Amino acid sequence: MNNLQEKLKNPVWYSLNETHKKFLIEFDGVQFYKPEICSFGAFFDETKTAKALNEYSKIADKFYLVSENQEPIIDTDHVVLKKKIDGCQMVLENLIDIEITENIVLLSEKYIDEIYDLIWLVMPGYYQKKGFEMGKYYGIFKDNKLVSITGQRMQTDNFIEVSGVVTHPDYTKKGYAKQLVAYTTKGILKEKKLPILHTNKGNPAISLYEKLGYKLTRDMNWWLFSKK
Repeated sequence: MNNLQEKLKNPVWYSLNETHKKFLIEFDGVQFYKPEICSFGAFFDETKTAKALNEYSKIADKFYLVSENQEPIIDTDHVVLKKKIDGCQMVLENLIDIEITENIVLLSEKYIDEIYDLIWLVMPGYYQKKGFEMGKYYGIFKDNKLVSITGQRMQTDNFIEVSGVVTHPDYTKKGYAKQLVAYTTKGILKEKKLPILHTNKGNPAISLYEKLGYKLTRDMNWWLFSKK
């Protein structure tokens, strides 16, 4: 199995070892993002997760471990499993080009509050305000407000994850998300990296991603914990 495939099996881990190394916090061989950036962690050895989660819970109220098929071990005296989110990874196979008709804007830091508010309106729970520092964000404006965005999240030397794909409920079914994902995907390809994304199993958006050339490749599950 090649180096890229190994990284795709544990994207949080390798992002924290490469592009996002400056955001790394490590406890006993388990790696986490700084909690103000992202609430994700990753591991290889599940026997170390209990101690590491106890330590991370001292600086974060709610947090995730991300894994393909391993189940983390926890210390139930200190940490509670809230839920397991059954997710999946998608990788671009062949870009299916579409016409971009909207004005898509690279979002500067002055939009950080609007990005945060829009993501939490549509998809609460994952995003921290300083997650803006993880990669580029693009948006579509209507009626003088930000109504649809895409962003970049996990990154290595080989791939960049498309994330934060949200549209305000009053502006859906207009093709904004499709155009934004296509635009962001093209930008990643220009950097000579592989575009990937993650979503929940059964998400209706999977068909949209497939129409843009993405292919389901593996499970990628999120274990949500909170401190007791």
